[in-house]
Amino acid sequence: MILFKVSVHTAIGTSLFVDVIASLTVSYSYYKNGNIELKSGIWIASTSIIGAQLGALFASKMGEGNLSSSFGVVLVIAGLSMFRKSYKEKSDSSDTISGFIHFKTERQKILAALIIGLGIGILSGIFGAGGGVLILLALIILMSFPLHKAIGTSTLIMAITALSSTVGYAARGKIDFELGSFLAVGAVLGAILGSSYANKVNEKTLLKIVGICFMAMGVVIL
Repeated sequence: MILFKVSVHTAIGTSLFVDVIASLTVSYSYYKNGNIELKSGIWIASTSIIGAQLGALFASKMGEGNLSSSFGVVLVIAGLSMFRKSYKEKSDSSDTISGFIHFKTERQKILAALIIGLGIGILSGIFGAGGGVLILLALIILMSFPLHKAIGTSTLIMAITALSSTVGYAARGKIDFELGSFLAVGAVLGAILGSSYANKVNEKTLLKIVGICFMAMGVVIL
């Protein structure tokens, strides 16, 4: 959106609109390959919708300079976290948070998913990333998901969360639908190509690549 010189709020709203279309395309591809955890995804998505509306409301009251800087910081931190994760030994447990909090019951896992979803929704509504970065990090770092399943599940949640946020921005007239439609065409083509080749990339290498990209984007925005 930097290239098209639109306002920060319109850029966020338009990016959310594009996220919905691209995320649905990617999530379908991962679903066909069995790389979506529907159970956890649905619980996270249920509260992320509420959080997304709150985030969109907060963002409308924030100055554009503060919004841009904050999003840049989030991207840098996300990139560092993923890069650091690539050097850690792979965890075999799917019932932990950051490897040290163990869920004893299914109810605890559901509660954690609901809380994570609410936080992700608020932040995605504020920063307009559709929750993609935040959801992926939460599933990998907090929920100990394998990378491919994390990507598949996060794109499904992202589609649902982004749709909720998009409605909020559209109601405030902060979406350029013409620009978003053109961008969506390219995003869908890229999503199809990316998801086709993702399984061929080593997990640790992919984490490093994504981490570097996030850090670079964050620095540019800052």
